Amino acid sequence: MLFPTTIAGSLPKPSWLAETERLWPQWRQSGDTLADAMRDATRIALFEQEHAGIDVVTDGEQSREHFVHGFVGGVEGIDFTKKVRRGIRADRYQADCPSVVAPIRRPKSVHAAEVSFARSQTDRTLKITIPGPMTIVDTLYDDCYGSRRDLAFAFADVIHQEILDLCALGVDVVQLDEPAFNVFFDEVDAWGIDALNAAIAGVPCKTAVHVCYGYGIQANVDWKASLGKEWDQYDIVLPMLARSNIDQVAIELAGSRVPPHVLAHLKTKSVAVGCIDVASDDVERPQDVVRTLETALAYLPAESITATTNCGMAPMSRAVAYAKLRALGEGAKRMRTQCSRSSDGPSAMIQH
Repeated sequence: MLFPTTIAGSLPKPSWLAETERLWPQWRQSGDTLADAMRDATRIALFEQEHAGIDVVTDGEQSREHFVHGFVGGVEGIDFTKKVRRGIRADRYQADCPSVVAPIRRPKSVHAAEVSFARSQTDRTLKITIPGPMTIVDTLYDDCYGSRRDLAFAFADVIHQEILDLCALGVDVVQLDEPAFNVFFDEVDAWGIDALNAAIAGVPCKTAVHVCYGYGIQANVDWKASLGKEWDQYDIVLPMLARSNIDQVAIELAGSRVPPHVLAHLKTKSVAVGCIDVASDDVERPQDVVRTLETALAYLPAESITATTNCGMAPMSRAVAYAKLRALGEGAKRMRTQCSRSSDGPSAMIQH
């Protein structure tokens, strides 16, 4: 099928589960009641994705307080009682970061329970998101390893073990989230790609990496406003990712100042193209999604294009997020219809 749809990962949590429209929300339940609420929220997230026409679904990260903390909370050697406030993403904003106080190890699978439950609730292709090694390192305070590279490779090993366990439970796609790749270009080149490759080495599922300009929070909005008329970060990082062993690269495009020509760096990869702007509450129309896909089609073969959101939607309102998903699903459907009506195939739709 041309132009399958997916989401970057997270969806807003319902108000009975956690604080709403927050990047680091506090849970509103505890114990068994919290576990039940997480499962109910996952059911809703899966239903809403299917209802919207999303082909590759996620659990919406309904069981995670934060996309990084939700994973590292299951790893030994991390002390959440010893948080240090520090700048992350090259000091773009301040965060309270748990400390690495001992060599890390994973005593058991971190996400097995939620993945098993999500797998039991849907027959669609199931994707799970895990923070990538570099982004994890940039969201912690290191009081043990003394080297970002060494800590990243330690996490790459932990992530690799986790992926193998989740594949055994029926996960079809594992996506590593690496927003830090859009900031630390020298480190991406020096060891970031190698750590990414180590995390996915030999795994039996499809692999993806997501690199974007961040959630629609004010710190990211302000940072993007400072980047000028054209954002050139992808011109630096995408050629590096093209050399990686990852199957799919997911990037931001809609509503951004990303020059579309950067897509040409990824002709050898599957590309998940961001068709939904998560930094705006304005709901896209299906024809807006079609236009973004037509733009991508000028640089990539149709068979390699997936339609997705620019980033996670956790800090958004539920009503806006799910309306955007419906636009995504309908827009991709219209694009498929347009292509099927073109006698010369998708390429005939593009004016060169």
